[in-house]
This record gives sequence, structure tokens and C-alpha cells, in this order.
Amino acid sequence: MRTMTDHANAAEPRASLSWPLPAALGALMVLAAIGSLFAGSVAMSPGEVARALIGGERDVLEIIVWQLRVPRTLLAMLIGASLGLSGAVLQGLLRNPLAEPGLLGISGAAAFGAVVAFYSGFAALFLLALPLGGMAGAAGAVTLLLLLSGPSASTLTLILAGVAVSSLAGALTALALNLSPNPYAATEIIFWMMGSLADRSFEHVQMAAACMLPGWMLLFSVRRALDALSLGEGAATSLGFDLRSVRLRAVFGTALAVGAAVSVSGTIGFIGLVVPHLLRPLVGQEPGRLLAASALGGALLLTLTDIVVRLLAPGPEIKIGVLTALFGAPFFLVLLLRLRREAS
Repeated sequence: MRTMTDHANAAEPRASLSWPLPAALGALMVLAAIGSLFAGSVAMSPGEVARALIGGERDVLEIIVWQLRVPRTLLAMLIGASLGLSGAVLQGLLRNPLAEPGLLGISGAAAFGAVVAFYSGFAALFLLALPLGGMAGAAGAVTLLLLLSGPSASTLTLILAGVAVSSLAGALTALALNLSPNPYAATEIIFWMMGSLADRSFEHVQMAAACMLPGWMLLFSVRRALDALSLGEGAATSLGFDLRSVRLRAVFGTALAVGAAVSVSGTIGFIGLVVPHLLRPLVGQEPGRLLAASALGGALLLTLTDIVVRLLAPGPEIKIGVLTALFGAPFFLVLLLRLRREAS
């Protein structure tokens, strides 16, 4: 039998290994954010970027940096962190390695809310109509999800309810596109749904952050419960965790974080699936330790992807959601084949 001293000695290496990965990811994220300020069609030297950041001259370079590149970089980090964090939480909560934010239908419903803003004409009336519509769609998805799954839903019931909400949101979005009287509006909706960070302002950053930060707090609050759930629902309950409260916090946290992300950027897929899988082996397969790493890893990956989008050949900018899907779909297939081999 192991003594308390043995347990303490075993915990010391784990504690010592808990900070290097987030620290490394945080440092890389800062470097990527700095690099993002240089990415674009207008080439700028380090001195020009520094002078633009200091401000005071109100020249063209300062406008490019502060009104275009800084908000875009901040949104890439915020959205990437939200997608990576929510993906890690959902995979731990549902104990499903294929789980990601779209599984609960929140991403699809937020996209539908934004499509309604397009379709009704509100998006042309004021700047924030689109993100407000997306957040309203995410809130509606959570309400419907809880109504379908019930107050004491099991994990399986929650997944099935999420699939139903996702299917309904997809069908309603397709219906809005089909009934759109203006083909130009339909085209604009389709391009928006592909996901992009172009032409976003500090108003979008402020609105997204206002919902994301409470969402992150809810998601991080289930960290210890996810560690217990890795032993099974019975073990988690015996350790004193209220699984109903855990599920509600995870769902509402995902709704706030992902709903805000989709409402300002459109649909950006696979970040919430790929990042937790890449980082899980580096944290000893512990769901609780994966959360901070996934948030930083998601911010890093989306910032780097946005840099790639801006550095590609001249012409129409490739939508960032298209690029993440091109990289994420093969990863998903490889993961699926690996799980199939492990099951056989």
C-alpha cells in the first residue's frame, strides 16, 4: 500500500510538469500575435509597426494597424481560445474523442441567428445586428437543448438532443437561403457562413469578449469534475460532484463562448476537435490539465491560420473556415480510423 508520502512524491512531478506547456503555448501565441501585425497586403517594417502602435500621427499605416490588424488579431486569439477550450470540455464531459462545439448544435444555431439578421435586413441597419443575431441563436439553441434533454439529462440524451438541435438549425438556415428573394443577399450569407476575420472592428472584439469571458469562467469551473468523470459517472457522483450542475455549466459556458465566436466570425470548424487531441498526450491524458493548454493552443492555431490566409497568393481572400476545414477534415478521418483500429 502506498503511503501519503508516496502520493506526495508522485504528485510533485505532475505539478512540476503542469506549467511548462501552457507557458510555451502562451509564448508562441504572443509571437504569433506580433507576427499577425505584419501580415497583410501592405508590407510594413518593424519600425513602422512600432510607430503605428505608439500612435499620434494618424497616418495610413496607423489606421491599417489599429483599425484592421489589431482587432483581427485579438479576435483570432479570443475565438481560437473559445473553440479550443469548449472542445476540450465537451470531450471530457461526454467522454467522446469526436466531440466538438458543433455537436450540441450551438454553432449551427448561432449561424442561423446571424442568417436571420441578414435575411430580415437588420444587418444592413447597424453594425452589431449580425453578432446580436448570432448570440440570440445560441441562446435559443441552449433553451431548446435543455427542453429536449430535460433537467437531469444523461450524457447520451444530451448528445441526441444536440444532434436534433444541430439538424434543425441546419434545415432552417437552408430554408432561409432557399427563400431569400435577393440572390446577392444569399451569396453574402453563404460567404459569411464560411468564416472570416476580415473587416472586424473593436466593437466586435468588445461584444465577443463580453460573452466569452463569463463562458470561459463557467468552462474552467468544471475542471475538477472532468478529472472525476474520467473514472465514470458513478465515481464522479461518489466523489461529491453534482453532474447536473456540471452539465449545465458546461453547456452554458459553451453557448456563451462559441455563440459569441460564431456571431462575429461565422462558422470556423475543427479547431475544437483538433487542438485537444494534439495536446492531450502532453498533459498525461488528464482532462482538467488539458483546458488551459487547449485554450492557448486554439488561440495559437487560429492566429497562425489567419496569418496564412493573409499571406496566400493575391486575389480573393480564402475564408478562414474553409482553410481550417481543409486541414481538419483529413485529421478527423485519421482519428476515426485510429479509433476503429483500437476498437477492433
